[in-house]
Amino acid sequence: MKGRSVKLREAHRGSGAASLCSVVWGPDGSRVATASAADASVSVHDLVAHPPRPPAAIRHHRDGVTALALALGPICGSLASGSIDHSVKLYSFPEGEFQSNITRFTLPIRSLAFNRSGSLLAAAGDDDGIKLIATIDNTISKVLKGHRGSVTSLSFDPKNEFLASMDSSGTVVYWELSSGKPLHTLKAVAPNTDSDNSISNVLSWRPDGEMLAVPGLRNDVVMYDRDTGEKLFTLKGDHERSVCALCWSPNGKYLATSGLDKQVLIWDVELRQDIERQKFDERISCLAWKPNGNALAVIDVMGKFGIWEPVVPPSMKSPIDGAPSLQGRHTNGSLLFDDEDEKPSTSGSLDDVIDESHGESAPTSHKRLRKRSAVYATDHSNGDSEGEDDLLHQIESRKRNSTKCKESAGKGKEECVISGKLRSTRMQEAFQPGSTPSQHGKRRFLSYNMLGCITTLENEGYSHVEVDFHDTGSGPRVPSMTDYFGFTMASLNENGSVFANPCKGEKNMSTLMYRPFSSWANNSEWSMRFEGEEVKAVALGTGWVAAVTSLNFLRIFTEGGLQRHILSVTGPVVTAAGFRDLLAVVTHASDCLPSGDQMLKVKVFNISKGTQSVNCRLPLTPCSSLTWFGFSEEGRLSSYDSKGVLRVFCDQFGGSWLPLFSSIKARKSEDESHWVVGLNSSKLFCIVCKSPDTYPSVMPKPLLTILDLSSPLASSDLGAADLENEFIISNLHLSQMQKKIEEMVASGQDTTGLDDEAFSTEAAIDRCILRLIASCCNGDKLVRATELVKLLSLEKSVKGAIKLVTALKLPMLAERFSNILEERMFSESKGPRGIPSVDSNATVAKNVPPIKASLTSETIKIEPSGSKPPLTLPAAHFSKQERSKESKDGSATMPLKAIPKVSKDHERKIEEKAKKEGDTDILKITNRGATKEGNDRVELKDRSETCSSNGSDHRESNRPANPFAKSSTNQGKLSLLDSIKKMKKADHEKDEKANNKKPRV
Repeated sequence: MKGRSVKLREAHRGSGAASLCSVVWGPDGSRVATASAADASVSVHDLVAHPPRPPAAIRHHRDGVTALALALGPICGSLASGSIDHSVKLYSFPEGEFQSNITRFTLPIRSLAFNRSGSLLAAAGDDDGIKLIATIDNTISKVLKGHRGSVTSLSFDPKNEFLASMDSSGTVVYWELSSGKPLHTLKAVAPNTDSDNSISNVLSWRPDGEMLAVPGLRNDVVMYDRDTGEKLFTLKGDHERSVCALCWSPNGKYLATSGLDKQVLIWDVELRQDIERQKFDERISCLAWKPNGNALAVIDVMGKFGIWEPVVPPSMKSPIDGAPSLQGRHTNGSLLFDDEDEKPSTSGSLDDVIDESHGESAPTSHKRLRKRSAVYATDHSNGDSEGEDDLLHQIESRKRNSTKCKESAGKGKEECVISGKLRSTRMQEAFQPGSTPSQHGKRRFLSYNMLGCITTLENEGYSHVEVDFHDTGSGPRVPSMTDYFGFTMASLNENGSVFANPCKGEKNMSTLMYRPFSSWANNSEWSMRFEGEEVKAVALGTGWVAAVTSLNFLRIFTEGGLQRHILSVTGPVVTAAGFRDLLAVVTHASDCLPSGDQMLKVKVFNISKGTQSVNCRLPLTPCSSLTWFGFSEEGRLSSYDSKGVLRVFCDQFGGSWLPLFSSIKARKSEDESHWVVGLNSSKLFCIVCKSPDTYPSVMPKPLLTILDLSSPLASSDLGAADLENEFIISNLHLSQMQKKIEEMVASGQDTTGLDDEAFSTEAAIDRCILRLIASCCNGDKLVRATELVKLLSLEKSVKGAIKLVTALKLPMLAERFSNILEERMFSESKGPRGIPSVDSNATVAKNVPPIKASLTSETIKIEPSGSKPPLTLPAAHFSKQERSKESKDGSATMPLKAIPKVSKDHERKIEEKAKKEGDTDILKITNRGATKEGNDRVELKDRSETCSSNGSDHRESNRPANPFAKSSTNQGKLSLLDSIKKMKKADHEKDEKANNKKPRV
């Protein structure tokens, strides 16, 4: 059935090599615009002029034009062109007057597309990302990222719900315009065109939006379902090589395809066979069907174009018979409006563009669960009748809404804009943490956490459920389960697993089932059925099971199945999580804000105590949704949103959420995303997903990645972001430990292990602060260094800071640090320590040299103030209350309790050393056992003289010593050494008296 041959004429003069060329029809069918990648101009051809005139040239690009798009809807008369020079320009059509540079890329543009109304332009190319541009004010509404190769084709769904795109590797992505997220990804379903820029695989929605045509891998065309992305059928005929271009007739009954074999075939889609064909001298690069006639415009890779007319035999149904009108009307459930009823919005946001396309009528549901019939032709008549019914319904709905809008016109334009945004924003649906969406024929995760995972595989009439643990050696072996209920949510902990399913139909009730991993009794598994309500989220803890239902009921069961509590939550549930005795429930606090922000609220219940510990709003990044929620390994409440921000709840500032991780800063490339599994005090456990995938697949087994928690710090002038982050994270960890220690002390538990860990954490924080002080000194930030030294916990660390700034030749800073240390020691000495000390006014005898001690990591040096060499003792562990008191000259006076225990052997060696050196001041340290108060005795002996003062005894005062107090002139009181020597003299006299009383032999 071959028609007459199509004659082509030169439209663009190229370099003699094949190049990508484009052709589009004007809305009235009287003009055609063409472009070539080998020519920097756009040509507009007047097909009805008499006599024929040469085409008008539009020259605004500096390099070849690779893409054209023409708005055919209510905002018609706009022509967009994309070029190798990285720019996208907008012109009036058919005049060709330049309007604006609508956007720029960093690499060449390959594809452009307007939506049905012309209010939104999609542009893409070799860059990473598809830009959605509002044509009203030329603002970029969204950037869609997910393709790994150059995007070669774009096509808007006629209902303005989806955008389909295809890249040079043959991957097709369905984008949901309302959220900007990929809905379906069809990988490598079309030929790969990476090696040839003159070939641009093209996809196209059928005018009714029910299916998407894509070039196949077997020289055919494959039709994919609108809602499910499933393959419907193929058009396979006499193409000898791959199909590279295609376009639909205005009524969607016919499809024109061009192949690398230089043939153009016309298909009757319902009959699935070709009805016409043409063979050309060169490969046809682009096709365009006349919007109001039986004609097809073609252009080859050498820049020659022509009109094939008539393209469909007159004996067959016309290609425009039953076609939807292009001027202001949408088909099959979309907006139908008159020009007087609808005015363009002044906002350039994507939400406004979508609202403009849908109007005020409620959008029809596009999630169809039924499978499409294999034989499409048999349903044709029924489909038409259903379309007419929907069309009438939408017309009536549109009239009612239009009347309401006219009645409320006096309320102001801003109120209408706000109400339109509110209608377009949807509250987040309930989800289960660690679950993945259902995929037909593929296994998915019902639950994935730090302990293990639960997977399910749907079959006809039942599902196969498996429970696996990451550590197979410690976790129990759980047999697989055959699921006849169709469970869609689950939760897992060390003791068991809980499952739930939504309602399916009127008679099928929602079911909750608990399976313990081990039990002393048989038949310990139990289930609950709910009539009139549906389970939305489940959670597990120690000895309890929780389910939140569609009636906003929180139902709590014991591990054995006893219905323990039934509470009411304040809004629709979003998710729930459990940890030991704690149950956290997230609900909607109110409707979404006009900006699209979710308003969520979180409550934390203690099941064993019957109390509520947390009741606050759950913060999210603007325009994001909650994607993960749970507890850390230490029991800290945590959340993760779709913008990649992790927040942890802490008690600081009366209960606050601290951002501790940002996926944007942590990812290595822009196509990475992080699927959270869990976290501990310093690490985040996640699975790295590559775009367009946002969640892992069960097979192959996902690889767990461990990342450091990192606060989203501002760019500091100090240049020590890692140290500042370590300081914040460690302080948060320390505060959590201190809170736990307080709780354990209150309950009478032993806290020795946590005390040691807290002390180690304090030491680590001090080391971090010292490094920060060094950075501040090097960066001349001395005020900041002074603030940091006040945060040091250990006195030894403050001494280290003094040595550091002294070595850096900063005497003023060293003096400030010393003053800070003195003030701290003075304040500590005033507090009750339980350490024996003398009165604050006591003085040291003049003839007794004061003892000085210096602390190092290995030894303690104790020396008199004379010229004698120091005595070196092994270092001992000092508690926080037993730290040495430092004097103004940098030495430290050793408190009584701080002097370490010394072995007898070492004591003897010290005495022998002193005798050899002729030391008259012998320091003897003995350990005679602990007193009742737990303090060690210290004895000081002087061989050369005995010390006394006024012949009166002196008792030790129980008040703490003040090393910085001024000396007293009162001679009625003794010094510490005088009192000790007096006591020893008294003991010596008592011994002599006892010896004298013994009978002589």
